[in-house]
Amino acid sequence: MMMRFSLIEHKALHTCYCFVFLFLLSFSSSEAYDALDPNGNITIKWDVIRWTPDGYVAVVTINNFQQYRHISAPGWSLTWAWRAGKEVIWNIKGAMTTEQGNCSRLFKGISLPHSCKKNPTLVDLLPNTPYNQKVPNCCKGGVLTSWTQDPTNSVASFQLTVGHAGTTNRTVQVPRNFTFYAPGLGYTCGPAKIVRPTMFISPDKRRVTQAIMTWNVTCTYSHFLAQESTPTCCVSLSTFYNDTTVPCPTCSCACKHSNSTCVKTDTGKNPSVECSNHMCPISVHWHLNLNNKNYWRVNVTISNLNYRMNYSDWNMVIQHPNFNNNLTQVFGLKYKLFTPLDGIHLAMVWGIKFYNNVLIEAGNVEFEVLFRKDNNSSLSLKKDWGFPQRIYFNGDQCVMPPPDAYPWLPNYA
Repeated sequence: MMMRFSLIEHKALHTCYCFVFLFLLSFSSSEAYDALDPNGNITIKWDVIRWTPDGYVAVVTINNFQQYRHISAPGWSLTWAWRAGKEVIWNIKGAMTTEQGNCSRLFKGISLPHSCKKNPTLVDLLPNTPYNQKVPNCCKGGVLTSWTQDPTNSVASFQLTVGHAGTTNRTVQVPRNFTFYAPGLGYTCGPAKIVRPTMFISPDKRRVTQAIMTWNVTCTYSHFLAQESTPTCCVSLSTFYNDTTVPCPTCSCACKHSNSTCVKTDTGKNPSVECSNHMCPISVHWHLNLNNKNYWRVNVTISNLNYRMNYSDWNMVIQHPNFNNNLTQVFGLKYKLFTPLDGIHLAMVWGIKFYNNVLIEAGNVEFEVLFRKDNNSSLSLKKDWGFPQRIYFNGDQCVMPPPDAYPWLPNYA
């Protein structure tokens, strides 16, 4: 039979959570932290490549250096404040500002700038953008894959011509108050820091040039700061040794009676989230299928219950104590094991391109995990090590069943 928590253990656990909560509150806005990816960040690099009569031309590059968190549709947006307050964007390629601002008040009888806002907000262009408005690595609709999945598609870039600005390294003023949305809250950005100018290598690798001036901005993500209103996924459990299937907790993402947009599977009308006891658009089922002398075998099914959305380039992160020492194999998907902190063992899984990298609406993806046993390991079914500790889908933590609801191991086992 599985282990139960005593009242004292519950109180101790509650006290622990309180300390964690107070610890998170002590973070300043520039110290966002993700324990699963402590070194992951969004780095914004601003390279001044030439001066103009009233300013400069710069290439801005956004790199997603996060292991598992990607930027999904409708994509990223970037905001900053001009330090002098009088700068304008004359022209831009590879992105656009969401507002032009009141340029006619300052510029009469001449062509107007692209944006006169003191705090412009920029978004990526769509893939069908005309060629003369593109630059390399632009125009992906704001979508960036995670660094682990596809480094080549984890970068975005745009070029802008800034006017009414400094025209030398000493007179140019670095923007401030950068904010990165992807597409919602969760990221905090530090101040721009002037760094060594970027070196550019020509396509034929025969010539190297460098930027006139470069500054970097680092933005980090925090689950706590994101303050997500509702979860987006949940987990159900089953095993070979117990006939009981533990469903997703009721009202994990919403309650059915309070959501009038859910539909039954046999209607096919007014597509939205499928009616269920948990009302989550994504459900993950973990089935412990086999316990052998040398290994455990687990079948995992990810179901898309959202009738309006396909999940392209999805990924899932699983925390389990047996994801260590290369003792694990995953069949049917790509995967990577990593240990961000001592005692935290993770596996990131994602789809194979043109096979199952798109989780289609009302569809599912299945795969198998093989846990090879270590003779020195203390892991056993008796301690519920057959089940994951946490699961994250596209970076969002899934709602797990409570520990006392896990399938029981029969006494005779």
